[in-house]
Amino acid sequence: MAFNHLPAGVHDALAPLSVTPVTHSVPMAKNHRSDQSPATPASRLSPGSVLGRLASGPSRSARITHTEHLPPRAGRHAVWPDRIRPEVIAAVQACGIEHPWAHQALAAEHALDGESVVVATGTASGKSLAYLVPVLSTLLDGAEAPNGRGATALYVAPTKALAADQCRSVKELSQPLGTAVRPAVYDGDTPFEEREWIRQYGNYVLTNPDMLHRGILPSHPRWSSFLKSLRYVVVDECHTYRGVFGSHVAQVLRRLRRLCARYGSSPVFLLASATSAEPAVAAHRLTGLPVVEVADDASPRGELVFALWEPPLTELHGEKGAPVRRTATAETADLLTDLTVQGVRSVAFVRSRRGAELIAVIAQEKLAEVDRSLVRRVAAYRGGYLPEERRALERALHSGELLGLAATTALELGVDVSGLDAVVIAGYPGTRASLWQQAGRAGRSGQGALAVLVARDDPLDTFLVHHPEALFDQPVESTVLDPDNPYVLAPHLCAAAAELPVTEEDLQLFGPACADVLQQLEVAKLLRRRTRAWHWTRRERAADLTDIRGTGGRPVQVVEADTGRLLGTVDASAAHSTVHEGAVHLHQGRTYLVRSFDLEDSVALVERADPPYSTVARDTTSISVLETDTEVPWGTGRLCYGSVEVTNQVVSYLRRRLITGEVLGETKLDLPPRTLRTRAVWWTVTEDQLDEARIIPEILGGSLHAAEHASIGMLPLFATCDRWDIGGVSVPLHPDTLLPTVFVYDGHPGGAGFAERAFHTARAWLAATREAIASCECEAGCPSCIQSPKCGNGNDPLHKRGAVRLLTVLLRGAPEEKPEEKPEQTPLSDEAG
Repeated sequence: MAFNHLPAGVHDALAPLSVTPVTHSVPMAKNHRSDQSPATPASRLSPGSVLGRLASGPSRSARITHTEHLPPRAGRHAVWPDRIRPEVIAAVQACGIEHPWAHQALAAEHALDGESVVVATGTASGKSLAYLVPVLSTLLDGAEAPNGRGATALYVAPTKALAADQCRSVKELSQPLGTAVRPAVYDGDTPFEEREWIRQYGNYVLTNPDMLHRGILPSHPRWSSFLKSLRYVVVDECHTYRGVFGSHVAQVLRRLRRLCARYGSSPVFLLASATSAEPAVAAHRLTGLPVVEVADDASPRGELVFALWEPPLTELHGEKGAPVRRTATAETADLLTDLTVQGVRSVAFVRSRRGAELIAVIAQEKLAEVDRSLVRRVAAYRGGYLPEERRALERALHSGELLGLAATTALELGVDVSGLDAVVIAGYPGTRASLWQQAGRAGRSGQGALAVLVARDDPLDTFLVHHPEALFDQPVESTVLDPDNPYVLAPHLCAAAAELPVTEEDLQLFGPACADVLQQLEVAKLLRRRTRAWHWTRRERAADLTDIRGTGGRPVQVVEADTGRLLGTVDASAAHSTVHEGAVHLHQGRTYLVRSFDLEDSVALVERADPPYSTVARDTTSISVLETDTEVPWGTGRLCYGSVEVTNQVVSYLRRRLITGEVLGETKLDLPPRTLRTRAVWWTVTEDQLDEARIIPEILGGSLHAAEHASIGMLPLFATCDRWDIGGVSVPLHPDTLLPTVFVYDGHPGGAGFAERAFHTARAWLAATREAIASCECEAGCPSCIQSPKCGNGNDPLHKRGAVRLLTVLLRGAPEEKPEEKPEQTPLSDEAG
């Protein structure tokens, strides 16, 4: 029997809600659009005062486990390089920015010198201006060239929302420059009648990696004049390009560089990143070019009060009688309600799309009890909405019409939400980089700000709110990506060959694994070698061979059955567990039931309903070892790393009562299994170790299962990953190892580097796992230590004490780690446009 959990969505069951509305209100903060506005805060409550009101009352105050105060910081000015056009400087000054911060001027200097540069400074530090000023100055120079279309620039953002937001900013900034700068968004939402004008006349084109991969590069002859004149490529929020997605984007950028060289250009890359470790190294891996690092943040910062908040235990009991904490969803909805009543402009960041919808609905219901006029001041924002819905929400946020927003990470990535006073983060977002990115959304106009991290009932969240040093005393992590992953490289070599035959001169550009992968593609008859070049020989589009976001195929359309109206989309990878027949689906506060799910046409038909329950999918997983790359002895057991094949199948779903989380019933499903070839770390234990740990056969399965759950929950502290990026399986007797074995694997084809990181930090990782289980106050295991929200076996069996004893014995035999292999303890997508 195998015990497992696979990356999937989570559906919170709501604990009873109790909100303590505050009747005071404060003036709404002014919405400064520039991310470098003068620090002129309106009359308002201090962050400490706002937190004091949220924590008023004995039950509330006990929920704050730690408060961190980050003092304000003064800014350091510089002067723009003398090569910047005076018209551009005048346009910047007209926006109220008299002098640049020192890091902005330095980045502009590197850009004008023709050096690719990454600006890795804090949120609201003016990174946009650092690359915009040299780009606009160069476009202005090009507009005066006697012949040709002049210089062009390409801006690449991870989401459509960010590209649209940046386009608005560029238009405002460049308005005094007349028609010399012609910005335009080119993505899947761009009307076809506008696309030809953009190709011919746009000189600052804003897009995303998906459109670059599927639309622009395959159609490069139509973009020839643009590519021939390309001087700069801006890669915004480049820290989000990690794991498999980052590896895909790295190859897309190499294909772009190759086509630019074909047309005679060699653009300079300007990258913007949140604060991260070794940003130049990550930027080099992403672009394949040497990159200069600018990481000394010279911008001013207002006071930040950062609170860690643990929801209380309830009188309810969950699976196996475990005590249940109030959910982060319910707690965050209360906080968002109170902040809205106070007039505090706030965003609540939520990990799942469903969670964002639930928080907005609960907050609206609670606000209706206080003041019905406040209901329309709160909304949800997530991926999967139609373009016009997203744009309307963004406009309402910018105008101040919305006071509170429950958003997924679709809003984390740089969309200008200046003027926010507070951020509530519902659950640790996976890395410290993402934590600080989300917290930095507040206080963007220089005023003080409040950030609150609300812990989920999860081993990592529980650990962090009681070990604040792991958040506040550790550097942010490095960005992990592997462009040489053959599962990533192969489809991009096919796409490159379809764009322009791949020659031996291209091998260096695409990396050391290129030659071997080309041979495999020849054997598979996807490419054919003629003389010195490899050609694409198929009729279908090579760019369609891969989905760079790893969503597992085309998105599933969610359609209202009675009207035929398209409500939105769901990623293919999540569809089996979220829009199966009978699933509850939330969209903008409305509840639907899935009537049917058509796998072949990727369509889910839904109908309006108000069921008193939510649904949670159950799945089963098996795993087989394909190849062991390396292994080391841990006492008589072994720690291994290599390739595996995972087979997963969603087999049923539970109906849970909304208020209590009580299971109302289980319904079987008939969905096909899905297989995944990926990379994994696994450890085995022997009979001698089991005897030493006093693990009898009756508790062996539960002990392994509990250790697996907790280790997955703790891995994001040691690798740049999210709990939902990884999966696991535990088996009392695995057919490939012939021993009790625990597997932890990357939830992406070909691997993402997370399991490899786990292998190299295994001693510290499993020691932290043991501590997290042992220090939990529960008797037999709970969601704060060994229960998993995505367990396909209903968290059965689990044995808490057995897991602690087993890990204790295993760690006794662990070799000492080399200093360079010790973990980067750290802060990181839901959403792409």
